[in-house]
Amino acid sequence: MPSLDTTALMLELESTVEDNLNRHLSIAKEWMPHEYIPWSEGKDFADLGGVAWDPEQSRVTPTARVALEVNLLTEDNLPSYHREIERAFGRDGAWGTWVHRWTAEEGRHGIAIRDYLLVTRAIDPVELERNRMLTMEAGYDSGDKPLLHVFAYVSFQELATRISHRNTGRYTEDPLCDKLLARVSADENLHMIFYRNLVTASLEVSPNEMMRAITDEVVGFQMPGKILPGFVRKAAVMAKAGIYDLVLHHDDVIWPLLRYWKIFELEGLNEEGEKAREELSTFLGDLKTQASRFEDRRTTLLAREAARA
Repeated sequence: MPSLDTTALMLELESTVEDNLNRHLSIAKEWMPHEYIPWSEGKDFADLGGVAWDPEQSRVTPTARVALEVNLLTEDNLPSYHREIERAFGRDGAWGTWVHRWTAEEGRHGIAIRDYLLVTRAIDPVELERNRMLTMEAGYDSGDKPLLHVFAYVSFQELATRISHRNTGRYTEDPLCDKLLARVSADENLHMIFYRNLVTASLEVSPNEMMRAITDEVVGFQMPGKILPGFVRKAAVMAKAGIYDLVLHHDDVIWPLLRYWKIFELEGLNEEGEKAREELSTFLGDLKTQASRFEDRRTTLLAREAARA
C-alpha cells in the first residue's frame, strides 16, 4: 500500500495524469508492426529444411547488430517494466489506464523489431533467443523507487531510449530498419513527454522533493538494459560508434529536460531543495568533463584505426 504522502500526491496529480492521458490519446498515431516488415524476404531456417543463419546473410555491420540486439532485448523485458510501473502508479483511474496503454504501445516495439531482424536475417536468432531468456530471467528491479523518483527516471530513460533507437536505425544504413526505428522512436518521444509533464506538475506541488528526485536519478542513472548479457561490452561498442555515449547522454538527454523544467531558474526552494540542486550542478560539471575526455579518446582511437587501415 502507498504511504499517506504518496496517496495524497497521487490525488493531487490525478487531473494532470488524466489531462496528459487524453492529450496522448489524441495525438498518438495508430501503426501496424506488420506493415514495417519485408515479409517476402523471409526464408525457413535449418530445422524446417531451410538454411541456418550465417553472418554473411546480414546486411548490417557487426556494430549495428550489437545495437539492434541491445535495443530489442531492452524492449523484451517489458513484463518487468509493467510490474514496476504498475507498482508505482496502481491500476485505478487515469493512472491505471495510462499504465496499460503505455504497456500496449511498448509491446509492439519488440514485436516489430524482432520480426524485422528474423525476416531479414540481420542477427543470429539462436544467440538472440538465448540472451532473451537470460534477460527476462534476470528481470528488472527499480528498487521500489518512490513516486517522484519514478517520474524523473522514466523521463530521462524514455528520452535516452528514443535517441538510442533513432541513432541505431540511421547507423544500419538500411532504409527499412531506419523507417521502423524512427516509428518506434516517435512512440518513445510521446512517452517521454507524458512523464516529463508529470515532473513539471510535481515541481509545482512538491518542488523540494522533486528536486531531490531529479538529482538522485541524474546522478545514479542506469539504462534498463544494464542487466543484458555482456551489456558493458555492448554499450562500449555503441558508444564508440556514436549511437549512444556520454556526450549524447549529457547534451541530448539530461540538459534538454533540465532546461525544460527550468531547474536552475526555479525559485523558492528550501535548504534541502537547494542542497539537491547544488549536488546536481556539481555532478553535471563532472559529467561534462568525463564526456569531453571520452570524445577526445574516441577521436584519437578512430584516427589510429583509420591510419592503420
